[in-house]
Formats: sequence, C-alpha cells, structure tokens
Amino acid sequence: MDGHLILYVERGGKTLLSFGDGDRLQPSVDALALAVRDGALGKLTVERADGAPIVESPLAAALEAAGFHPTPRGLRIRG
Repeated sequence: MDGHLILYVERGGKTLLSFGDGDRLQPSVDALALAVRDGALGKLTVERADGAPIVESPLAAALEAAGFHPTPRGLRIRG
C-alpha cells in the first residue's frame, strides 16, 4: 500500500511475515487472495505467520475474511 511493505510471502508460500497495522493489513491480504484467484499464483496454503502457527496468528482472521479456508495444514486458497 503506497509503496510500503505490509505483507511478505516467503518462498513456497507456507509462511507470511506482516509489517503493518490492522488498517493496512486487510487490503494487503485481499490483494494476495486476488492474485491467487487471478492465476498469478498457484494455490496457496499458509502454515505459519510471523513465527507462529497460522491458527495462533492474528493474520488468520484476515486470511479467512479474504477467502482462505481452514485445512489440517493451515489456511488455503485456490485460483
């Protein structure tokens, strides 16, 4: 957002790092979900965020609001 790093997807897509507050985080997660749906990325399963399992992360709610679905491994979205 406005050239600021808010969300970083590590190689393989299993881990996210966040660098923003709540106001900028949801639009960034929404953009990530849109990139998957538009085919820019393959399916994405997030297992960890900011060093913690995704189910324990505040990012989990933002990912689910953007269309990610719970799986045994984490939160997944497909194109």
